[in-house]
Amino acid sequence: LSGSLMSLYSEGELGSVAVRGCVQFSLHYDPAKKELQVHVVQCRELAEAKRQRSDPYIKTYLLPDKSNRSKRKTAVRKRSLDPIFNETLKYKLEKRDLQGRTLNLSVWHHDSLGRNLFLGEVEVALGAWDWANTRPEWFNLQPRMPIPSDGLASRGNLNLALKFIPPGSEGERCPGTPPTGELHIWVKDAQSLIPLQSGTVDAFVQCYVLPDDSKASRQKTRVVKRSLNPLFNHTMVYDGFQAKDLAEACAEFTLWHQEAFSKRQLGGIRLSLGTGEAGESPSSSGCPPGSGGDRGGLSAGSSYGLPVGWMDSTAEEQGVWKRLLQQPRQWVEALLPLRTN
Repeated sequence: LSGSLMSLYSEGELGSVAVRGCVQFSLHYDPAKKELQVHVVQCRELAEAKRQRSDPYIKTYLLPDKSNRSKRKTAVRKRSLDPIFNETLKYKLEKRDLQGRTLNLSVWHHDSLGRNLFLGEVEVALGAWDWANTRPEWFNLQPRMPIPSDGLASRGNLNLALKFIPPGSEGERCPGTPPTGELHIWVKDAQSLIPLQSGTVDAFVQCYVLPDDSKASRQKTRVVKRSLNPLFNHTMVYDGFQAKDLAEACAEFTLWHQEAFSKRQLGGIRLSLGTGEAGESPSSSGCPPGSGGDRGGLSAGSSYGLPVGWMDSTAEEQGVWKRLLQQPRQWVEALLPLRTN
């Protein structure tokens, strides 16, 4: 575990006290400063860490970010079970980025010679918070919860548009070969991303049109660094399609955080009719590699009736794919949650 995770989850493991008492604080978002303000007022009737005393302080995180960049702390109040803090802990972020975040506020006894001792915590789901309420509220302190998985259904939203151009509508693409249908994909941006641990995301989007999961099918956007609302504005083109082929295919989009020597997936979407079966692959367009810019095509070898796990589109994702098939030559707009399953 990193030092931050030890701080968040393990400080009280070497000794413990029965949690009791309550904490009073208020939440306010300042749109002018683009700042979340956690005003910590006071605690009452805290547990005694040792010899009828505690030296309490308060620490906060904006989960699921458990890094040091997410940690804020008050000063220590010596020898008090009813400490008054009257301090404001601040986070700089867009208000829309509070969706999916949880404020973890915990109370600790400071021990200069040993491990700090956990005295209780409160968690507030900020997506459901009434921001019109800026009054200080009392919250009962709770015992430590087990280390959670992120448990997030979504880590943000992906904004994109798709268009299917049936074969023959644009004329022949290469001399001496018949025209083929094209799937155009416009990856616009991602919105309100929730980072894995760091305070921001170096994001890129990767796409396959399944059942082809080869390098020929893989296309990617550029990496947009240090943004929870990255703008990609990237167009991808896949050729070699009939309408019936798209009915049996699935466009899979995954959003990744690029690290120095690796990448980590935040979430994705799958656009298909959700039939659970893969279809026949269309034939190649006959164009030499690179002749159409950033494009790929489905490979041969699939057959009807083969069960696959990736035709698991949600009802919302299925609706986008159906509109794509029903409205050829028209852009179909979609803003979809990046699901984590």
